Amino acid sequence: METRVRSVTKAVLWQVIGLLGMTAVGLLVTGSVSAAGGMALMNAAIGFAMYLAYERLWQRIQWGRSAR
Repeated sequence: METRVRSVTKAVLWQVIGLLGMTAVGLLVTGSVSAAGGMALMNAAIGFAMYLAYERLWQRIQWGRSAR
């Protein structure tokens, strides 16, 4: 089983990568750094919560695990 600290660390790192990508897309679409940053921050907050909940849910599901 994965610890909560590991789950949170993975989620934070994934969101940093997503934040950078979303900022770049937002900048290309809007041409505005502030609008792109706002879009990226909203996306990161929603994505972080969803990813963390998703990972924790899968930790409770035994299907597909091997008993090594």
